[in-house]
Amino acid sequence: MSTLLLQNIRCLATFDDDGRELEGGWLLIRDRIIESLGAADDAPPEKADRVIDLSNHVALPGLVNTHHHMFQSLTRVMGQQEDLFGWLRACYPCWARMRSEHVYAAARLAMAELLLSGCTTASDHHYVFPNDVRLEDEIRAAQDMGIRFHAARGSMSLGEGHGGLPPDHLVEREPDILRDTQRLIETWHDPSPHSMLQIVVAPCSPFSVTVDLMRESAALARAYGLQMHTHLAETDADVAYSVERFGMRPGDYAEDMGWIGDDVWHAHCVKLNTDEIALFGRTGTGVCHCPSSNMRLASGIAPIRKLLDKRVKVGLGVDGSASNDSGHLLGEARQALLLARASGDPAALSAREALQVATRGGAAVLGRDDIGQIAPGMSADVVAFRLDGAGMAGATHDPVAALVFCQPSAVDLSIINGDIVVEDGKLLTVDLPLLIEQHNRISLQLIRGET
Repeated sequence: MSTLLLQNIRCLATFDDDGRELEGGWLLIRDRIIESLGAADDAPPEKADRVIDLSNHVALPGLVNTHHHMFQSLTRVMGQQEDLFGWLRACYPCWARMRSEHVYAAARLAMAELLLSGCTTASDHHYVFPNDVRLEDEIRAAQDMGIRFHAARGSMSLGEGHGGLPPDHLVEREPDILRDTQRLIETWHDPSPHSMLQIVVAPCSPFSVTVDLMRESAALARAYGLQMHTHLAETDADVAYSVERFGMRPGDYAEDMGWIGDDVWHAHCVKLNTDEIALFGRTGTGVCHCPSSNMRLASGIAPIRKLLDKRVKVGLGVDGSASNDSGHLLGEARQALLLARASGDPAALSAREALQVATRGGAAVLGRDDIGQIAPGMSADVVAFRLDGAGMAGATHDPVAALVFCQPSAVDLSIINGDIVVEDGKLLTVDLPLLIEQHNRISLQLIRGET
């Protein structure tokens, strides 16, 4: 068994049940698990195989990204003046040309961005399967990059010819979707504690799948004890579609489909009303907040304060790399704080609440009780940011708040499942310049229609 000791930590923010923030603290990791931790005046229980000094750092649990579309890193800055539906229509032609190599490269690039921002666990909602694309393209990328991964098998089955939004040639047959989802579950899903890979059942949205697929997907997920995920109530047009097509608001639709409960989380939820928020709170239904994407597409401001006050589980997501055009999860925590305050309440979200959403909140949304906090027995997912850069100057009297209020930093040290993945700010699991070059080349080919 190997041990790793992080010591002299300027500030160790645990986000544990007591909310401890230890100055000059230490943290002992044995293999894949956090074994013990303490303050400066508590001696570590033993010498470790390796010791890392973090005297100029703030350390905290690895950040958890609960909603992404990694393939979209290939098609950034498209549909620049469009709302959600217009932007999707602008992107669909490029996405239809993707092949396996595109999705694999895009996922590795998106994961590199996340890892360098302090993310250690990510869920990706992949719902476009043209040509030879399979979810294994992303699973392979996650294994290469060393990130803890929740692979959400998305789907689109309702094309424009039958009242949906996506083009007919980009949708799948529903029996094929369910068959492939079951195959992925039985092949890849690991439900054990400290799991590095789980499968999520995730039809894309109410405007791209049928009622039958929503219900069948819920039944399949619950038969295997899996988490369920989809988009909901993202825009006014989204709500109008639900009312016109189903005769009910998005929250009522979700309840009618069986998509409510502590095994479900929905992305965005910008337009949930008071009754829908109360429903989510009563039933343990989760929400992923994607502030940058919601601003980019002029979708609106999600009612995060109201959600938290009603005890709704809320996590954070960068959303698609083409509707955010960035994948910096710590930066997304800052955006969440600022956007919550934009309506006029300077106390709408605190820095520590934003980080709580990005750590423990995300873990709860994903149905995980082994990540999101630093405590004995938890998975060894720990990140540390330097405090001696220009962007933090003048703010180190409160290093935890500085992470959110100040310029978003790149992570200096990232440990995932006990393994060092980022050290001295360098990502160790990939040749990043080479990956960027390859990614840019195939992105241009894809956008130009040269593939």
